Amino acid sequence: MNRELLISYSFYYGGEYFRISKAIKENTDIAIVDVANAITILDDNYPQKLLDLKYPPFVLYYKGDLSLLNEEAIGIVGSRDPSSYALKATECLVKKQNEKVIVSGLAKGIDACAHRYADKTIGILGCGIDYIYPACNKTLISKVAREGLVISEYPGLCKPYAYHFPFRNRIIAALCDRVYIMQSNRKSGTMTTVNEALEMGKEIRVLPFDIFDECGINNNQLIYEGAQPILIDEIAI
Repeated sequence: MNRELLISYSFYYGGEYFRISKAIKENTDIAIVDVANAITILDDNYPQKLLDLKYPPFVLYYKGDLSLLNEEAIGIVGSRDPSSYALKATECLVKKQNEKVIVSGLAKGIDACAHRYADKTIGILGCGIDYIYPACNKTLISKVAREGLVISEYPGLCKPYAYHFPFRNRIIAALCDRVYIMQSNRKSGTMTTVNEALEMGKEIRVLPFDIFDECGINNNQLIYEGAQPILIDEIAI
């Protein structure tokens, strides 16, 4: 296996991990594709943290500064429809932790807030590296690509299928030394990031919510189960 063939598999199969894996095992014959701005699991600059994953991405497409992958990072994740309380806490947390790289998923809500206030940030897409999703974050995605780093295991204009996002979350968890959960309700996809992080032994910090607030019911449940709450010293500016 060489990197050119691996990139070609990734490009041809739309970055779909299990289809690429099958092609590798079967040594599928395929035309070589020349793709710029891609790193593979065979490359020396492939992020070592991702090798801890059960399914490490074969190829990462990127825009921006790859050196950020080597810096201390924290993950910040949460609801796409957050409360004003969670947004304010996220803003304060990012500003207080501005010496670290902030990793999130470039979605609406908490993700967008975390990227917006970060001095150094990495955004992980659940769609092709050239596909703008969500459309409302077009300016933000461009800013992160220009001033930070945007990465995806999906090439070009691959569409954002629903199952991409929970799979994407494993990358967020792996790249971080600690993951902050800012808001998670009963049906939140944030819990996939939590589960991935816990499997890798990462520290989880959780924003406490009013016990009568359904918006943060998973947050309080995580604290009840032993996760450390975010304390005022971590966010007070």
